[in-house]
Amino acid sequence: MAFRVMLRMQIKPGLGGQFEQKWLEVGTSVTSHPANLGQWLSRSEEEEDIYYIVSDWVDEPRFREFETSDGHLEHRQKLHPYRSGGSMTTMTVVAHLPGGS
Repeated sequence: MAFRVMLRMQIKPGLGGQFEQKWLEVGTSVTSHPANLGQWLSRSEEEEDIYYIVSDWVDEPRFREFETSDGHLEHRQKLHPYRSGGSMTTMTVVAHLPGGS
């Protein structure tokens, strides 16, 4: 199954809209990597200025390879001005049940 990465990002107050735009602009630097299976940006409904970025990868070694690449470091630098904190967690998808619609 896939290797999943979930980032919790705290964005500086008032910069959420700009952050969303910049994320869309630089997102292809992640999704164009051959080991990336897709990524999602979500805004918390419970915590102000909190976003979650979830990305799926074919396996952990290929994600770690991407994580240390020049392309990823450049991507991170473009998002850094909007961040005031964050954390990362990783997991292995063990099952998937597709929805009916």
